[in-house]
This record gives sequence, structure tokens and C-alpha cells, in this order.
Amino acid sequence: MNSYPPELLSQLAPVMFVAGLDAPTSTSTPPAPPTPQSATHPHTPSSAPPTPSKSQDSFAQLASRLRDALQSQRKPTIWAPERTKTFHIILVDKAIRFPPRKLVPPEDPQFSNAHSPLSPLTPSSPLYPDGLIAPIWIRKHTALVPSVFVLFLRLFEVPPINPRSPLDPPDVEHERERGEEERRRDAELSAEIAQRKKSTNERGIKLTVVLLASRRMLDDPSLDGRLTFIRRQSGLDSRAALFVLSPVSSSELNDFVRSLQDALYEPALEYYTTHSKRVRRKRNRHSQAVSSYNPVHNPLAAPNIPRPLRPEGWTVRYEYKMACFAEFRGEDEVALKHYQDAYATLLIMFGSTAILPPRTKRWAEAKVLADTINVKISKLYLYNNEHALALSHHNSHMRRFADFSRGWGIGEETFEYWSWMARQHRVLAELLEQGSRTTLTFPTHLPVPRPASVGTPLELDAVRALGLNPSHALQHPGHYYYMAARCTEVRRERFLAGESMAQGAPAAPGYANEEKVDHLTIILELYTKSYELFKKYSSPASQGRLTLWIACRIAHTYYESGKFDMAVRFFERIAKTYRREKWGTMLRPLLGTWYACAQKLGDIDMTVKLLIEMIGYGDTDEPGTLQEDLLAVLRSSVPSKPDEPLMVDLKESEPLLDTTMLFWKSEVRVGEDAAFQLSLIAPTNTVISSLPIDSITVRFTEEYAPVIIQHTPASTQDRVRLVQVGRLEHEDEDMEIEADLRLKPGDRLIVSGTMSSEIPRLLKVSSVTIELKEGDWTIEVPQEPCAAREGSSLAPRWLSSLNPVNFLPMGRGDHSSLSIRHRPHELSVSFTHPEPALLDEEYPIMIEITNTDERELDIIVDVLLQPTEIDIAVQHIIFDGQQSSGLIKGIHFGVVAPGVTALKTLYLVSGGAPGDRTIDVSVQSSSTTNDPSRSRSTSPASPAGPLSRDVSETLQTLVIPTLSALEVVYDVGYRRALGKRAELADLLRYEEEGIDDGTGGDSEAVVTARVTCGGPWGLEIESLNLIRQEVGGAKVLECFSEEGDNNMFPGEYLPGDEFCDMFRVSIAPDEDQGLNGGVVPGPGKYEIIWRSRILPGGDRGPLTSTHFALPPLLPPRDELIALLSVPSTAKLHAPIPMELTIRNQHPSRSANIEVQLALDPLDGFVVAGLRSGHIPVLLPGGEEKLVWRLIPIECGYVRVPGIKVMDRRRSGAEQEAEGDLVKVVDVRLDWRRGTEDTRLVAEGAEAEGGASPAEQVGLGTVLVLP
Repeated sequence: MNSYPPELLSQLAPVMFVAGLDAPTSTSTPPAPPTPQSATHPHTPSSAPPTPSKSQDSFAQLASRLRDALQSQRKPTIWAPERTKTFHIILVDKAIRFPPRKLVPPEDPQFSNAHSPLSPLTPSSPLYPDGLIAPIWIRKHTALVPSVFVLFLRLFEVPPINPRSPLDPPDVEHERERGEEERRRDAELSAEIAQRKKSTNERGIKLTVVLLASRRMLDDPSLDGRLTFIRRQSGLDSRAALFVLSPVSSSELNDFVRSLQDALYEPALEYYTTHSKRVRRKRNRHSQAVSSYNPVHNPLAAPNIPRPLRPEGWTVRYEYKMACFAEFRGEDEVALKHYQDAYATLLIMFGSTAILPPRTKRWAEAKVLADTINVKISKLYLYNNEHALALSHHNSHMRRFADFSRGWGIGEETFEYWSWMARQHRVLAELLEQGSRTTLTFPTHLPVPRPASVGTPLELDAVRALGLNPSHALQHPGHYYYMAARCTEVRRERFLAGESMAQGAPAAPGYANEEKVDHLTIILELYTKSYELFKKYSSPASQGRLTLWIACRIAHTYYESGKFDMAVRFFERIAKTYRREKWGTMLRPLLGTWYACAQKLGDIDMTVKLLIEMIGYGDTDEPGTLQEDLLAVLRSSVPSKPDEPLMVDLKESEPLLDTTMLFWKSEVRVGEDAAFQLSLIAPTNTVISSLPIDSITVRFTEEYAPVIIQHTPASTQDRVRLVQVGRLEHEDEDMEIEADLRLKPGDRLIVSGTMSSEIPRLLKVSSVTIELKEGDWTIEVPQEPCAAREGSSLAPRWLSSLNPVNFLPMGRGDHSSLSIRHRPHELSVSFTHPEPALLDEEYPIMIEITNTDERELDIIVDVLLQPTEIDIAVQHIIFDGQQSSGLIKGIHFGVVAPGVTALKTLYLVSGGAPGDRTIDVSVQSSSTTNDPSRSRSTSPASPAGPLSRDVSETLQTLVIPTLSALEVVYDVGYRRALGKRAELADLLRYEEEGIDDGTGGDSEAVVTARVTCGGPWGLEIESLNLIRQEVGGAKVLECFSEEGDNNMFPGEYLPGDEFCDMFRVSIAPDEDQGLNGGVVPGPGKYEIIWRSRILPGGDRGPLTSTHFALPPLLPPRDELIALLSVPSTAKLHAPIPMELTIRNQHPSRSANIEVQLALDPLDGFVVAGLRSGHIPVLLPGGEEKLVWRLIPIECGYVRVPGIKVMDRRRSGAEQEAEGDLVKVVDVRLDWRRGTEDTRLVAEGAEAEGGASPAEQVGLGTVLVLP
């Protein structure tokens, strides 16, 4: 951007002048009027302020800190997108004078008609008569005229007088003199402020005064009166015009500077708004005045008379000014609109050579103005992250002015055109680079996903698939630096072409200045910047290829500038990557330039290497040119080291000869011969028939001696030549054969033979080395064994006959290598196991391995138990003392001789659930006899691998069905407990030991367990045990199988046989179980110990233990219940008791119970006891017992008298007299299912239209005997 005035490019910000912070000097000099030099630079004092010393007072330190704080604020820069209330602060002298607004003083009568010194209407103006905008106008508003003027002054203070005693009265005379002196000094200060106020009012500048006072003065009661006096006498505004500052710390000082800028930001905006309105009024008046102006242009009439500025020029001038004032205010959108209008009008002016004749001073100024406005517009677009609009406007600017340049005679054939194009690319690159250092981010250009639209035309999809035009996508600045460098290269070419054509002719315009330009230095600078930025922004996907291309351009520039050593350094680094990544198209021109550099440097070895490598890539000129150049160099020079061969490594470059290696078979056994053919093919795109090839050395892997093909001229040169080498074996001496190595384009030399090995290995060609000899030169050229040139497709073909020549195509992909392996081992693996397996038993699997080979085999077995998809399955295997739920590895069966069988038993233990179990068995065998790999040491060149070991592996998979040996079905019934419950206040009620004796429970469960023998064969059951477990809320009271007279076990059971057991459980669920729906875990488990009765050998199997968990208990829950207990039998006229127990099992509600005895004259009992009455309130968890005595008066089954129990407490708002009926249950008939069963029964009863289960429960009868 140095080619443009910085004033036209910098970001404009409100300007603040700060005066009164000069360092104190011994003598004061009157201020000098501003000179042109002072107008160029900020108005700083003539001499730099000295550094404050310790002797200076606190106000000197305060002034120094203020200068540092103010100068650390916003600095002039080109890129500043932040919109904060900050100023461009300039320190000036207190006596500074502003430049005049007009040439005549305000007192002159012609003042209203006069114009600005910078106006095109002023004859002394640099813009007279038809100039647009000069950079000095921007400099006037950024360095000469502020929007806010801040004046720092010292408030006068009388030194304090310390009284001799605190009791002394104040000195009245001293106070009077002090007041008079302060009033006089304040009047002088007010006059000074008023003088400055007058100069700022003339320009509409806001004046703010900051008075420096001590902290003692801030507490003085006279301070307010003095400040009021100073404000009124000086005419300061009432808002943000007068501040008082005392010496404070640096942090507080920064806060003051920030608050000062915040307070003065609005007046600054008003200042620039006023200027903008004034310019707008001028524009409107001018447009109205010139609307009918249409001068007649006559180019022959008075050509030397200057013409005034046309209306289009005035429009550009006014729009540009309004854009600048909007930029001062921070209104980017408004500034962008005015810049666009000014730019559009400039395009109209450039479109007419009558308005702006080419190659004139005003034409050049307007062109600079258009370029800088383009930068401003692009920058404002980038501030809003509108990358596409910024790039579009910049491209449009370059395209339009390129069209203008062709009309001006400055087209692509001139260096001026490319100079301007390079400048535009560089300006954009520098703008983006500055923005990237702060807030600018560059978009990522990724492929747009194809929308799933049905009606999308195929042509549109094809266009989208082509990608994105790079000129339409904003990229990082390195790209535009690169474009600028390329344009500068074309600029240099056009200049050199014009220089050669202008021999003796008059020089073109600007030719003298162009001669002074160091084009190559500029190109190197641009390429270097582009290189650094491409490295910074390159993605891993690109792998730095663009960066290498730019480095290649740098190397070419060094070559053009004569710095051949620097060019060679770049070429060496670039060529490594190009060779590795096979970029032959880009490597060919690089090698040519590198070769020219080597010639200039006189490096013979490098010249020979490059020529040989260039021959591999083919001749670009006439065929044989490179070959002739190489022979000329070899015959006319000597190597730098005659005793050592020159190495030219072509392993990553194109080979001199295309080579293919073919093996007839891809795999053979140890000791078996394998036929091979090695083809050496001369390239067709270059001539190497005269190259002095002395020999070709072919080296194989492992320990084979190399094959050396020596050159021997032949009488006849066939296109296909066959050389037989016979059988290759492990030898220490090289095998030499002879052949004619002068190959014409397309000739083929085939080396044929056989190979064998006594040990397993992988055979292939490791390298092919071509040796050239000419005079004192010996050159070795190693290349890849199976290498082909770029673009050549060598299909693998086997030479079957030489006369006539016939080839057989090879369809294999691994034709270039040969695998030599051991003979496979012969084993017989069998498994013996009775199906199916039973859960929980150790299921035996007999593994039988028989060696049917003639060699001794060392056998190792691995067993893998595959995971099952059954959810609750548990499984593991036991093999040779090892147990695992997955893999058991390395079970050694020992060394098995031929014809011998090895046996081992694998046990499978399955649990949880029945289903199929899968086992993978791997039998690995290795030979121990006549194994060369065991007896001979392994060389580092041929490490022992899978091929060198005589190892074989056999895989078998077993799928074993698994069934349940026993199945258990539980039948659970519930009844209410009759034991005495603990009182509410009894602590035993809330402890777990409360149901140890079986009392205190809410209910009891009677569980019947039915066990079925479900296996395919009989079982021998040794025992059945109920294992009790401590479970909160349940306890087993008694069990049938634990009785002493049980003779069921041990016993044999056939498939389908069943046996049962019963046990009783006391249930008292706690609060957590009650919240979970009353589910109580089973209080133990059954343990059944059994063994299989049938095994393959007739033996009895091992004991197996199977466990069955007791079912979870779901007892029905009652809230309020009445339990009636009465004997089942009675004697006539003998009294019997009848007990009624009322329990409140509601968790939170108490009960108000009323009991009534419903007697009937037909009843067969005489009742003694309560007929009707209330019982005390039953709290939650409480119970109450009532007792009656019954005397039977008749025999037979006599119905028990009816009892009605009512709960008078209602949960709803309405009360009924009847209350709620409480169910009365005869404990002799109490038998229920679980909660789920009760719900199902209730639903079924309601569906059938019957009564609910609660209503169906009635009272029983008593058998009365005589």
C-alpha cells in the first residue's frame, strides 16, 4: 500500500487535540505559526518533553502520566473494525492556531464569497481548476483540525500557612488577601480560556478544560464558587466542558481518560455531523445550479486555457467528503453508500476522454482516488464479513479499469498495465493480511452437498460438480501476493520486450521510471510473502503442493537474477517431493532450469546426474538430444573423484529401463524349482541406444548371488532378446552372462531361469543397477526392480516362444514375488462328547489328535469360548487345569510321533439359561525334525517369519446344545398372620429382629415348589436343601423337606419325574418395599445336588450343584380389616370364644371404628359380649381385639352370628351417617393369591357381572356336637 497516499487509505476516527501537558521549561518562547512541515506531522511541541525527575512535583508526574495514557490510545491504522468511543489523540501546544477556513479574514466583506484554500475555485489551491480531492484535505481533518479540544490548566492555589497553635484564631487579613489573589488568578485563567474558546467556536469545535488541583483543594469549600466563576467568565458550556483532576494512580488515570473520551464522543459526532450537513447543502445547491449547464466543448478553441471542474467532479468531491465524515462518525453503512456513489461517478468520468484525458495529472490523481475508494469499499464489506461482496467489487474494479486501459492505449502489451494489475493484487493482499492479524477470518470453501431435490436438472448438477471458480471465492492473502508476483513477472517481460523493440526509437511514457525498478527484487519479495502465507494457511489435504510450486517460482526468479547457488538450493528441496509424489510434469521443467544452473556453476557431477535423470523423463526436443549432451560432457570432462563411481539414484525418479519380474507360480514348496523371467525394456519416448551401458546387475533377496549382464556387441540386434541363466542357487560368486545392451526404443531383453530354496522364504528382485562407463567416468544408476515410466502400461506377459515371438498374459497380481512354503502337516482331529449338555454340569469334550504325517509334530491347542447372545447365560471352560470364560491359549499336547494319538479332555460349564454354546478350537502343529530354521542362525537380512517356520494350523468349531437338567415351578398363596403384633410404642416393631420368631408379620406365604427332571436321561439327586438368607421383610418359618422322616433323597429320577416341597414364610414388608408395590425378595434359595446317571464309559458323573432362587413375594395389602377367629367345633351348651381383631394397616390415616353384633332369633348361639359400641381411635399400624363368648344351643353346622364393622371417618368433604363398611374375614377361610392374581380375578369377576372378591367373602359355620 506504499504506492498510495496513506491518508486516502487509513481508517478515520474522531480527532482530539490535547494541550497544556508540555514539560516545564526555564524560558518560554512564543508559539510559531504552523508551517507546511508542521502541517504534515502532528502538532507536538518543538522540543521533546524531558523525562520527569524526582525533583519535580506531583503535577509534573501527573502531566507525564497523562501524556503516556493519552498517547497509548487509538493509533492511525488502515484496518480498525472496532467501534469504540475512542479518539485519535494528538498532543499540541496551548498556543496552536488552526489553518484558516478561507483566504480572507472573517472581518473582510468578501468573506462570505471566498472559498477554502483547498477548493478548486481558489487559484492558489493545488486543485485549481479541475482537481477532485487532495490528500492534504484528509490530513487537515486528521492532523490540523480536531473535533474536540481539551485544555489542561493549573488551578491557582495559595500555599497553606500552618498556625503556631491549634487554639490561635484564623488570620482574617491572610484570608482576605488569599481571596483577592485567587479571584485575580481565576480572572486571568478565564481570559485565557475565553481566548481559546473564541478560536474553537469559529470552527465549531468543542472546548473542554481540565483543571489540575491538589487533593487539599478538592476539600476546600470555595472550590465550587471558583469553578462557577471560571465557567461564567470564560463562556464554557454547561455540559462536559469543565473537569477537575488531582494527582491519582495510573489505574485511576486510565479510568479518567476513558471517561473523558466517553463524555466528549457525542460532541465529536455532532461536529462531524455538522460538517456533513454543510457539504450536503453545497452538493444540493451545486446540483440545482448546474442542472442546466451544458457547455459546448471545442478542442480547437484555446487549448491552453484551464477548464473548471465539471459537475461530475463536484459530485465526486462532495460524495467523498460526506463518506469521510460518516467514517469519522463510525457509520460504516453511510460511508459505504457515499463511497459507492463517488466511485460510480468516477467511472462515468473515466468513460469520457473529454472529461479526463489520459496520461494527464488530473487523470493520474483520479485514478489513484478510484483505487483508494475501491480499497475503502472492499474494507467496509470485510468489516461486516461480506467476503463475496468485497471480492466481487475488487474484481469488478480491476475488470472495468482493464477495459479503460485498453481504450487509453495501456493494454496487456504494455508494462504499465501489468504494473497496475500487480498493484491491485498486492493492495488486496496487504489489506487481508492486516485484517487477519485482528478479527478477519477467511471462509472455508467446501463442496456444497447435493440437495435431495427430484426436479434438479442434470446440467445444473454437472456444473455444481465442477467446483468453484477461485476468482469468485475470497482466499487468504498468500494467493493475492502470488497473483501480484505473476503480474510483476509479466510486467518485466513486457518491459524487456519493449526495451528490445525501442532500440533507437523514442521511449514510451514512464520508460525512464521503469528502468529504475528492480523487478526481480519485487518478484522475490512477493513470492516470499506468498510462500510464508501458503505455509501458514495450507491444509493437510493439500500436502503443501502449492507451497512447493511457489518455492519453484522463487528458484526460477533466483535463476533469472543470476543467483544460481540459491536457485540450486531450492531445486534440491523441491525435487525431493516431486520425485516422491511422482509429479513428472512439474519436475521436467524444473530439471531443465536446474541443469542450466549447474552449467553456469560449472558443477560437472551435478550436470551428469541431471542429464541422466532427464533422459529418464524423455526428450522434450528432438529425440537423442539429451543422450548426445551426456556423451559430450563425459568425453570432454573428468569426474571430481576418479577413483569412486558416481551414484545416480533413480529409485524415486523415472527409470532408464522399464523392468518387470515374472514368476510362473506364486507359491512353491521347499526344494521345488520355480521359473522366472526378468524383462528389461527400452523406453519409446527417448533414445538410449548410444548410452555407454557396460553392465546391468540384478540382485535378489535373501542370500542369492547377483546376476551381472555384461555388454557384448552382437552381430544381429533382435527386438526381443532372451538370455538363459539356468538354475540360481545360494552361491558366493556372482553369476556373469553376456548380452547386447545397446537397446533401441521398444527393444526387450529377457533374462530367464529357475530358482529354488531349502527353507521357506519370500523371493523377489531387490534392485537393478545400470552401470555406464565412458573414459574416466564410471556411473552407477540404481533403480526400482519393477519400475515403469509414467504413462506406459506394461502388462505382465510370459515369453513362451522366441521364434516366432509369442507371449502369454499373466493374470495374477502377485507375479513379481515368489513364496516358498513348507509342506502342510497331516493331522486327524476328532471330538467325542454326548449331546446335549446340561446346565451347571462340567460337560466333558474329548479332543483326540492323531499324527498321520511322517514327521514328528509339536502340537499346541487354543480354545476360544464364543460369547452367547442369551441375556442371563453364564459360561466358562476348563482345560488342562486352566479356567476361563473366553480364551485358553497354549495347551501343550506334546511332541506326537507319526501314527500316535494324543488325548485331552475339555470341560464346558454352562449356567443361567439353556441354549447353544459355540467353541472354536485351534490345533497348531510345528515340525521338530529336519527343520533348517532351528539348526541354522537367522541372518539380519532374512529374519525368521511365518514363512521360515514349519507351522500349520487346523481350525474346528463346535456348537453344543445345552438344556436344563431340572425345572422348578412355584405356587404361592397368602393368608393374614394371626400372631400378636408389637405395640406402636414398642421399639421391637421397628427393628429387623421383630419377625425372627415369626410373629409380628402382616401376612404369611405358603409356597409349593414342584421340581421336574427335564434332561434327556435320568439323574441321581443326592439332596435338596433350602438355604435361608437374611432378607428384610421375610423369614422362612418351616419347610417340609427339613422334616426328619423325609426319605426322598438320595434317589434316581427319570426324565419327566416330579417331586414337591412346601415351606411357610412370615412377611412384614418395610416402608421402602411398600413404596415399591409391596415386592419382597425371596428369603433364600434351593440347592439341589445331583449327578448324571449315564456317561460314555458307563461311569457316574461328578456331583453338580444347581441353585434355584425363591420367588419374590407379592402379598396383598389391606388398609382396614377385621379378622374373626372362632373354633371349628364346639360342644352343645359348652361356651366357646369368638375373637374379632381389627387392624389399621393404612400408612397415614387413622380409623374411627364402630362394631355392631347382628343377632337373629334363628341363630343357634347365645352371645355374651358387646352388642354395639365404639372402640378407641385406631392409629396407623394399630390393632384392637374384641372377645365374645358363644354358647351353642343346637347341634349341627351352626352359622356364626353376623358382625358389622363401620369406619365413621371419611376422606371426602361430604360426610355420611353410615360410614364405610369394613370387611370381616373368617381366618379359617383366609387364602389369597398375590397382588397381580387378585387384580386379575377382580377384573374377571367384574367382566362377568358378578360381585367383587371382597363382597364374596362370608363367615363360616361351627360344627356343634352333642
